Amino acid sequence: MYRFDNITRILSGNIGKPLNWYIGTLSLYLHSNFSVLKIFKNFKDYSSQKPLALSLGMFDGVHLGHKSIIDELINVGTENNLETAILTFWPHPRFVFNPNEDLRLLNTLEEKKQLIEKYGINHLFLKEFDEEFRNLTGEEFVRQILIDKLNVKYLIIGYDHSFGKNKSGNFELLEKLSKELGFVVEQMEAINIYENNISSTKIRNALLAGNIKEANEMLGYSYSVSGTVVHGKKIGRTIGYPTANIETESIKLLPKKGAYIVEAEVKGQQYKGMLSIGTNPTVNGEKLTVEVYILDFDGDIYDEKITVKFRDFLHDEIKFEGLEKLIERLDEDKRLTQEFQF
Repeated sequence: MYRFDNITRILSGNIGKPLNWYIGTLSLYLHSNFSVLKIFKNFKDYSSQKPLALSLGMFDGVHLGHKSIIDELINVGTENNLETAILTFWPHPRFVFNPNEDLRLLNTLEEKKQLIEKYGINHLFLKEFDEEFRNLTGEEFVRQILIDKLNVKYLIIGYDHSFGKNKSGNFELLEKLSKELGFVVEQMEAINIYENNISSTKIRNALLAGNIKEANEMLGYSYSVSGTVVHGKKIGRTIGYPTANIETESIKLLPKKGAYIVEAEVKGQQYKGMLSIGTNPTVNGEKLTVEVYILDFDGDIYDEKITVKFRDFLHDEIKFEGLEKLIERLDEDKRLTQEFQF
């Protein structure tokens, strides 16, 4: 519905236009929003006869704040016959400045691509944040990259965005350069939830505190983790709760240790599940694991890729006195999961 909401708003806001305007606008919108996302790792590989409406930033999480930017990009692109693009960086610049950075991200690269494509952007530039690039001043970045290489005619940035060496690029600089270089710049206002501006950092903090519902509200979708099912110690099957051990990407943020209600996707089918993040202290485990017990499922899924969407937090990680107490808690968690309305 997201894409159709955009075109409905555009058309209804231009009542009285000639018929050919409506036909042309609708045609352009459908072409822009239902085409395959084109991904470029080098600016030299990009060529287009149409100028761009573009936004830049990390877009980690592609949360509601980012979606407001994407929404505006698509509106501007449709109204001004511009293709839409996002310029982001991979890996995260913080890993370049500090190779030992312990930052974990809301999206893997593949997840970010899928989310950006889902919302109808035409082009995604994945720029490596190398030594040469990090030394560009804000003004050099605008002139050499945005104008000379990408032909940007409309630039949209977030409410707190800065760029370039020593963060020398900001909205004030862009306003000044826009007059000289012939592009339009727009700064989006912050999106607020719980009287706070939405940001990737606040979503990470919510997940690390186990505040799943708050994180999901800021994201606009359920936070998820994907990975391959690998062999574990198989203790769960001895107590009636066989679990799938998920091997996740090391860069992906895991919520705080504890038990969660999740929705598991296995081979295209959706199931309710109970997920544990922790070291299994009741059986003296040491390695951090991600394990999911899938309700109403019985099958061999080793080496299969599964995705779990976090719906709610059940409780912190607990070290029980023995397996009997653990089973009692699992039974209660199962009851709560069965009753949970997805």
